[in-house]
Amino acid sequence: MIGRLNHIAIAVPDLDAAVARYRDGLGARVSAPQALPEHGVTVVFIETGNTKVELMAPLGAQSPIAKFLERNPDGGMHHMCFEVEDIAAAVERLVGQGMRVLGGGRPRTGAHGVPVVFLHPKDFHGVLIELEETGTPLSNKHVRV
Repeated sequence: MIGRLNHIAIAVPDLDAAVARYRDGLGARVSAPQALPEHGVTVVFIETGNTKVELMAPLGAQSPIAKFLERNPDGGMHHMCFEVEDIAAAVERLVGQGMRVLGGGRPRTGAHGVPVVFLHPKDFHGVLIELEETGTPLSNKHVRV
């Protein structure tokens, strides 16, 4: 069902400082910041050749990342994202197996403009998993829930 690892996301308290650390310290190529109000974050992507690293900072006090950073003030790994061909089929299969899809199982548009869902970390050994559909923008997709 899952495809390649799309990215690993790291929550950071200071996006500019984190970008400088990866860009200047490691010589990484870093994308421009992208605000995602629906998700409550501002993100940048670091290209690594075989996958990406997403640096995420809170966008407002109500951001889920703000809550994460309260518990982890220095930041830390937030989630892993895997690609799936058909997000609706993936959600249906996971729910059928008793796994919890956050947000009521309804995909939202992710940073790459395609449908994403998050899976409860208690179902995956404490790791928040994001599934990202490859290819079809959410606005052109009929999703069953």
